[in-house]
Amino acid sequence: MAGRAVGNLLGLAVLSYLSQRPMHPYELSRAMRDHGDARSIKFSHGSLYMVFQQLAKAGFIVEQETVRQGQRPERTVYALTDQGRLEMDDWLRELVAEPAHEYPRFVAALALIAALDPSEVVELLTERRQRLAAQQAEIRKLIDDTVAAGIHPLFLVEEEYRLALLDADHAFVTRFIEQIDNDWGPMWAAFHRQGEAGPS
Repeated sequence: MAGRAVGNLLGLAVLSYLSQRPMHPYELSRAMRDHGDARSIKFSHGSLYMVFQQLAKAGFIVEQETVRQGQRPERTVYALTDQGRLEMDDWLRELVAEPAHEYPRFVAALALIAALDPSEVVELLTERRQRLAAQQAEIRKLIDDTVAAGIHPLFLVEEEYRLALLDADHAFVTRFIEQIDNDWGPMWAAFHRQGEAGPS
């Protein structure tokens, strides 16, 4: 995304919502929160307004009108431009088709985990597995309740993906604990003691 005029994924969300109809930033923010997008895209009131400015500067959106409701302040309504629609389509296609290298915190921890004693690691992994199970149950309930309310599963596909990642994480942690308990523990403990002793 380095070559894009606006690289913040919040910008893609704005383009997507404006492809449905023109909106002002406050209305779009409320729609994103109502639809649960805050679970997938990090944003705040300030960051959203900044992204609107960036998209307008890039020519992807344009001011359409200024409206006022009652005693509320005036709000500027923005519309998607043809250039903005092309950018949205291209950006979405890229994200769907091209896997990107990311830096999850857990992967960083795994790269350095030999610095901990294996018995402690088993305790920590057991704690992680319990928390993963709670998150899995939460998302399954969210999906089931939302579908039962009449929402098509298509609109929950990001939750299905999040659940699949949690399932994979849970399975990995379980297998890792078994490897430490059944095979790697003694060698790892010896390596850890040697590291604690330091250079002779």
